[in-house]
Amino acid sequence: MVKGRTGQRVRLYVRGTILGFKRSKSNQYESTSLVQIEGLNTKEDVSWYAGKRMAYVYKAKTKSSGTHYRCIWGKVTRPHGNSGVVRAQFKSNLPAESMGRKVRVFMYPSSI
Repeated sequence: MVKGRTGQRVRLYVRGTILGFKRSKSNQYESTSLVQIEGLNTKEDVSWYAGKRMAYVYKAKTKSSGTHYRCIWGKVTRPHGNSGVVRAQFKSNLPAESMGRKVRVFMYPSSI
């Protein structure tokens, strides 16, 4: 918290959970991740999030640029199924340990 600031902290992103990779019965496509965004239940809800940026923030053992925290950026590409799950592509493929972890879905870029 910044000194002198009062009131509630504002969160500028929506939380999402990484479910895994896009896959078929025998193949797995690591370049496309499946993410469940909080509050989305239908395919129609996803349309507003198409193209939005998302960040997978994680903590590493070694310091880089003065911090232990690192980030992999990605974006929402399209819906997956009918229950509000989205497909996302990240700059570098997400590690397997990210499954079940949180991701931040930001409100930009806006398509309006």
